[in-house]
Amino acid sequence: MKNSLRIASVCSAFIAASASVSVWADNNVNHGANLASGHAPIGVMGDHRHSQGEIMFSYRAMRMDMEGNRVGDERVSTSDIVGSMMAPGQFMVAPTRMPMTMHMVGMMYGVSDRVTLSAMGSFVESDMDHVMRNGNTFRTESSGVGDVKLGALIGILDRGAHKLHLNVGVSLPTGSTTERDDTPAQLDALLPYPMQLGSGTYDLLPGITYVARIGQRTSMGAQVTATIRLDENDEGYTLGDRLGLTSWVARDLSDQLSVSARLNLLDWDNISGSNDQLNPMMVQTANTDLQAGTRLDLSLGLNYAFSNGHRLAFEYARPIDQDLDGPQLETDATYTIGWQKAF
Repeated sequence: MKNSLRIASVCSAFIAASASVSVWADNNVNHGANLASGHAPIGVMGDHRHSQGEIMFSYRAMRMDMEGNRVGDERVSTSDIVGSMMAPGQFMVAPTRMPMTMHMVGMMYGVSDRVTLSAMGSFVESDMDHVMRNGNTFRTESSGVGDVKLGALIGILDRGAHKLHLNVGVSLPTGSTTERDDTPAQLDALLPYPMQLGSGTYDLLPGITYVARIGQRTSMGAQVTATIRLDENDEGYTLGDRLGLTSWVARDLSDQLSVSARLNLLDWDNISGSNDQLNPMMVQTANTDLQAGTRLDLSLGLNYAFSNGHRLAFEYARPIDQDLDGPQLETDATYTIGWQKAF
């Protein structure tokens, strides 16, 4: 219920913001596409369309740092999870830290002024540190190609300084779901769900995005996106559906440089089914009922637009609230840096 109320409140804020901006926009028409704030913060995907025949290439590097565990919105220690040899806890092993880096290469092409096609591939690198009940520690690693995402941005409103488009996409199961590494209990062991590189399923990626300019130097936007899993993968499970709600405002300090602030709400479900090779009693990351959660992030960003059409951007995000079906690793911070160039 708490998550539903949060999502409803954010949706209401989006609607109110959109209504207020439309009043400003009618009196302050400035497309601002070439200004630094003409693009959303770099952590937002599918925020803008391109003119017919225009093509844009992009690269993003995103690092997410996770350390420490939570149950609900309360932090718990690893000793609470694994206990001791004399007083065993819920699991034999607990994760303590997981840095994850994703490299993303994208392309967008304007089929017409109304429709833009997009494609994005990724390479994922993850490490996870663990502590055992006896106090020993170990690390597992995985890396490789992630799932490929194909999509289209379809304009449904383009009036003066405010625009609205649909995001329609599909995720292709190109990322591995059979990653393995050595552990103290087994050589070449199958890694738990968070350490796999892809979903193993075809997923729908619907969404809707609103962007507008307020006066000459300010832009704002709001976006709702979802990930809907369509089937069960070959390993016998389906990752949980995801819902994302984000809203941002950006201010041009000059034609080349803008600063931004963004709120981002994420909500994701537990896993359905399971991989029979994973023991849900050994470690929480192998338990399909301990994967869901809700997180609200506050992000600060910079966009820089060069005169030759190149763009560089950076965004730093930090959770201000997270509620996890734990024990589960909490997120501490996310860093994204990116480059874009349109032709």
